[in-house]
Amino acid sequence: MTGDGATVELPFFPPYEREKALALIAAHAVPGSERVDLPDFSVTRIITAPSGPVAVRVELGETSVRATVSSGDARDVEAIASIVRAWLDLDLEPSRIVDACGRDPRLGPLVAARPGLRVIGHPDGYEAALTTVLGQQVSLASARTFAGRLVAAYGEPGPDSLMIFPPAAVVASIPVDDLQRTIGLTGARTRTLHAVAQASSDGLDLSPSVDLAATRAALLAIPGVGPWTADYLAVRALGDRDAYPAGDLVLRRALGVRTAAEAERMAEPWRPIRSYALIHIWTAAAFS
Repeated sequence: MTGDGATVELPFFPPYEREKALALIAAHAVPGSERVDLPDFSVTRIITAPSGPVAVRVELGETSVRATVSSGDARDVEAIASIVRAWLDLDLEPSRIVDACGRDPRLGPLVAARPGLRVIGHPDGYEAALTTVLGQQVSLASARTFAGRLVAAYGEPGPDSLMIFPPAAVVASIPVDDLQRTIGLTGARTRTLHAVAQASSDGLDLSPSVDLAATRAALLAIPGVGPWTADYLAVRALGDRDAYPAGDLVLRRALGVRTAAEAERMAEPWRPIRSYALIHIWTAAAFS
């Protein structure tokens, strides 16, 4: 540790599908506030620490993750280490998923092919919520474009030449019409974005420490937030390893079913780790 910054090694239980992890992060990376270097297996972004926003470069190695923090404050380093561990699912013992799913006729071959696949979360639940709303019913490329416009217009310069994602109070203070013109969203989607920011500004906590049922109910009470969004955020932001957006189109196509109810029934044997089943199915659909 130095006065200018610190580097911490975060070990994990191998194997780790780091190519797939970085590919997912890159697909959702917000222009201006995140940099992903696939050849170096690294991502650099702003994360909120006790002292304020800090830049963090995360490098995925074969046996550990190295996090370099632009702060030497011990409180910051400890907080960032915890956030990165949760974000990248570093505490998973892959053998647990292999043992639980290895004999399942559908999941067994997927788990055998990628035993180190993790549930990649997000280091900031509020940011995850806004970018998820921006991505509703559009391509990932369009979602990244919308998020980049939001950051460019309302973010602030941060460390390491990165932009700080605009805080909830800032987004909530912007008139809906201004948001719509700046980002290019539909009116309904902009109102949902604004409502999520307002709820977050009012205290909605989207972190792994929350009461899952109460938080899901709070999300569903926001106009424009439906079951898919709430369940997706449970996977990416809340750390719920049984979260399972049964209505997801890619999931239903992969399972060969038409309704969310059918996808729910098929997933009963995968409890209480349905999010791992989800990630394996999504990954197979994306990379097969």
